[in-house]
Amino acid sequence: MSGLSENYVPEITVRELKQLLDENKRPFILDVREESEYAIANLGGYLIPLGELVDHVEELKKHCDDELIVVHCRSGGRSAQAVRFLHAAGLLNAKNLRGGTLAWSKEIDPSLPTY
Repeated sequence: MSGLSENYVPEITVRELKQLLDENKRPFILDVREESEYAIANLGGYLIPLGELVDHVEELKKHCDDELIVVHCRSGGRSAQAVRFLHAAGLLNAKNLRGGTLAWSKEIDPSLPTY
């Protein structure tokens, strides 16, 4: 027994992600928001809305099997659900971006629009 709750979601902070990017260690960035939200503000990641994730899990396994997957949304709720789903599907390398694009805008890049 690991002692971790089944609701536990591994996370990465926006500062940790920024450090990886600055070191050219670019993880696979997965945006699980809707297309209209992505059009307003994005981190340059791959867009798969949360409701469509089940249709793309095999594709993700094929392309991101051993690569860090950073999943984000606006504030972290949908992306936490996505990480739980990805872990259940066997992609244990997925982490939730704590605070999502709101945190990125606040802590890293204030020019990123919030909505």
